[in-house]
Amino acid sequence: MTTINIQFTLFSAFYSPLIVTMAGGFLKQEGLDHEWSVSPPGRSAVDAIIDGSAHVAQSAASHGFNASPRGEPPYPLHFAQVNEMDGFFISGREADPDFSWDKLEGAEVVMFKAGQPNAMFRYACYKAGIDYDKIIPVTPGGPDDIDRAFRSGQGQYVQQQGPYPQQLETEGLGNIVTQVGPRIGPCAFSSLAASRAWLESDLAKAFTRAYTNARRYLNEASAKEIAATEKPFFPDIDAIALENCIATYQQLGCWTPHVEITRDAYEVTLDVFQYTGGISERIPYELVCAAPPKVEL
Repeated sequence: MTTINIQFTLFSAFYSPLIVTMAGGFLKQEGLDHEWSVSPPGRSAVDAIIDGSAHVAQSAASHGFNASPRGEPPYPLHFAQVNEMDGFFISGREADPDFSWDKLEGAEVVMFKAGQPNAMFRYACYKAGIDYDKIIPVTPGGPDDIDRAFRSGQGQYVQQQGPYPQQLETEGLGNIVTQVGPRIGPCAFSSLAASRAWLESDLAKAFTRAYTNARRYLNEASAKEIAATEKPFFPDIDAIALENCIATYQQLGCWTPHVEITRDAYEVTLDVFQYTGGISERIPYELVCAAPPKVEL
């Protein structure tokens, strides 16, 4: 079997379209084996495309906003969506069925300090009509650092991707009070990137067929079945927490069946980064994104 090398920027159940492509046997159906990794601290998964150590990287179209030179070899292009909506949750220490976003003002929130998670959260605050600058940020580092900080008693609220918040709920240590995604709506949140040359290869076509079938499966199978398929990738997560996480993401609609990054979704991401000051001009779609390889299913 030909082996395809995949690298994740972050690893969570939010990226189930790519995880299930591996775990669900969809690559094997195309005669492909796989190896996967998570990019080490201080290094982007996209760097693994540039140095040739990975064929496909889980990244975000926004990573290409500041690339120099954009769209030029060897810089990768983003050719497929992973999530078409922000997948972060806000959890509090107590259940709050009457939660409103203004409760975040003046509160300590354990959160991401920068990058797309922070930009999207700031934009969601704007859409919710609250002042982000009135939030007291606690920024200990990456996802595991954020989880440990909240578990140790820091913060009144915490910003996390699934299945971290569902695991907190299972252990009675936190309660999901809201989601960020619905405040922003569909956008080019996370994506797959690859080199221009690789996208023209037969390997890319085989991968795209597998990935397309995996996305369909995510929209047709039960959350319980998907969670069972993925469980080996999450040995420290309770099975019920993982199932609840999958069900919530299915309901959120971030795993739409189509593979391509739409122009409409891309434009919303530009809106987010213009608002937060991440870009000063709107970057043309063609400099960051490419159509996925054309395949017959």
